[in-house]
Amino acid sequence: MQPDRTPKSRTTKRTYDDSPDTAEAFRRIAALPDGPERAALCQEVVCAWMPMAVRLARRFRHRGESAEDLTQVAQLGLVKAVSRFDPSLGNAFPSFAIPTILGEVKRHFRDELWVVHVPRRVQELRGQVRSADHELSATRGGTISAVHEIATHTGLTEAEVRLGQGALEAYTAWSLDAVPGHPTDGHPLTDTLGDIEPDFDLIVDREALRPLLRALPEREREILYMRFFCEMTQAGIGARLGVSQMHVSRLITRTCARLHAQVMAEPRAFRKAS
Repeated sequence: MQPDRTPKSRTTKRTYDDSPDTAEAFRRIAALPDGPERAALCQEVVCAWMPMAVRLARRFRHRGESAEDLTQVAQLGLVKAVSRFDPSLGNAFPSFAIPTILGEVKRHFRDELWVVHVPRRVQELRGQVRSADHELSATRGGTISAVHEIATHTGLTEAEVRLGQGALEAYTAWSLDAVPGHPTDGHPLTDTLGDIEPDFDLIVDREALRPLLRALPEREREILYMRFFCEMTQAGIGARLGVSQMHVSRLITRTCARLHAQVMAEPRAFRKAS
């Protein structure tokens, strides 16, 4: 008896136990009008293919999203695939459903999970830069790739590579209580935050007063200058001007009150003018 020498394919198509035969159900769905019967049949098909959606969701389990949320997004993609599938085109349902489900999951990562939202072009550059860096590093024992090496590998410009690298850390965020570097000698990020600069308010106040001071009568402007810029006493100002200290005190109080009222009224006047 001669051995069977029939050539066998070196590659075998991988099959999964989550591929039910629903061809007849899809033909019935296509023939039914919108209504309860069609909706119920679509629901049955969705339930039959649900294990496939769960399997596809597991591909993304190490990317920072919970398994439950990934499964829900994949199931949403499955529902869309069932509702849009047209058996009359002659394609098998998995060849249509798998790209639909994976596209829904990828869209979820692209649109929902970025802490800092960046344009889609920058997201694409991030993916290209990340993949190229992994490929180059794998061939050189994990060595970090230079910008010009990634640019040569991907065909991008160095500016585009830097833009993609800048988005690598925009996907997730650190807590302000995190301690970058070694925990024993590092400092939490809260220590790097600046305090409110009190002189900013002082600048605003000075700029608001500048035109009002210029509009004062010369005598009042001179009194304020001697009191607040030359730091003269009210008695010294009175002696120079030939008036009493009490009169100087009343002038300063009255002038300062008028300036305060004018400054506080400026926002209201600005709103009326605009």
